[in-house]
Amino acid sequence: MKGFFKQVDKIKPLYDMTYKIMLVVCKIFLIADILITSFCVAGRYISFIPDPSWSEEVVLTLMSYMAVLSAALAIRRGAHIRMTAFDSYLPKGVIKALDILNDVCVLALAVIMIVVGWKYAVTIGGKGSYISMPSVSRFWMYFPVPVAGIAMFIFELESIYNTIKSIFIKDIKEDNK
Repeated sequence: MKGFFKQVDKIKPLYDMTYKIMLVVCKIFLIADILITSFCVAGRYISFIPDPSWSEEVVLTLMSYMAVLSAALAIRRGAHIRMTAFDSYLPKGVIKALDILNDVCVLALAVIMIVVGWKYAVTIGGKGSYISMPSVSRFWMYFPVPVAGIAMFIFELESIYNTIKSIFIKDIKEDNK
């Protein structure tokens, strides 16, 4: 069984790369958010700096990307809010089963985010445009949902794999998730 897990562990760099890409995207969007917001605020109070009409919509769109992508990143780190009050009272096997059930439910949510998010991005988003930027489709406002769904799906597969691996290989530390 250890040979199987060693073979599957070879794709861990794919998970690491996905995580790093999502993290860099979130950082770039945060920097862009700060710069655009600062420019916009400065434009309201300093007469020679123009106040762009598109700034609010772009900032809100970037925030929506950061919100859903950072939620996907939290899945990989196991940083989501969890109910652990009873973990010390329950058998380890029950806790592992509940962890897998939780991961399967979040995996289902990720699939829903991919399917429904893409449908909304293409249908609703494809029909409208930003008020201050008529040439830009609202597709980009809905697009973060399926992107985050894909990242969540990838990270949940890793989480399920790590939980199953910890069941079969007893020398894995729990903080390895």
